[in-house]
Amino acid sequence: MCRVLKVHRSGFYAWLHAPDSTRAIEDKRLLSLIQESYDASESIYGSPRVFRDLREAGEACGIHRVARIMKEYKIKAQRGYKEPRFKYGKISVAAPNRLEQDFNVTAPNLVWVTDITYIRTWEGWLFLAVVVDLYSRMVVGWSMKPSLHRDIVLDALLMSVWNRRPETSVIVHSDQGSQYDSDDWKRLLNAHGMEPSMSRRGNCFDNAVAESFFSSLKKEKIRKQVFRTRDDAKAVIFDYIEVFYNRKRRHSYLGMKSPLDYEKQLYIGT
Repeated sequence: MCRVLKVHRSGFYAWLHAPDSTRAIEDKRLLSLIQESYDASESIYGSPRVFRDLREAGEACGIHRVARIMKEYKIKAQRGYKEPRFKYGKISVAAPNRLEQDFNVTAPNLVWVTDITYIRTWEGWLFLAVVVDLYSRMVVGWSMKPSLHRDIVLDALLMSVWNRRPETSVIVHSDQGSQYDSDDWKRLLNAHGMEPSMSRRGNCFDNAVAESFFSSLKKEKIRKQVFRTRDDAKAVIFDYIEVFYNRKRRHSYLGMKSPLDYEKQLYIGT
């Protein structure tokens, strides 16, 4: 080996047994912190969010260094679902589209968006309805049921009202599903002084924030698995919404803050 490399034998063995460089030692230290952040996110954080975790912990490393270490050790965000194809449709006649794809809101409890998705279990479908506050992207209400009966959206909205107790009228935006066109839904909105808003039929862009939440849930937590029971699925979804998504998950739209931290800064004036 020494002849091939054309170096003195003593020099080769000195290099072979030399201690790691200061940079290598620091990379190993950062690797343990990166792994902690990645594990805490349940393998969904890429380098930008891991970098934010490290900076908040007082580390002075750069984002490119974090990305390099993660690439070197094959640490990458776990993803599962392909993005859906979007279709355009006609203007809703049940309720006007008050949102018009303007998802920038200046305060909480001005605009909520709501939608329903489905989760596969061996017992059959589990349906999930959520209500998201556009200001912070926080899930303020949710409901899970084995059928698409209109109670699923009524319960999600009632939970939102109980949690947020809005003092002014809220625009509640949905698609044109039959649950959102029911008399019970309209009466509930009216009882709480809320204004209905609806997407154009089949146009996912009109309700993109709710669609984005479901995409994150399925990519980051469900990952195409089929749950053994509906109760198993409910436990996983509850943990994702209440423990991780609202309180910890960093959103690029929110300056890499979680919904809870983003709302806190409003009240402490920072």
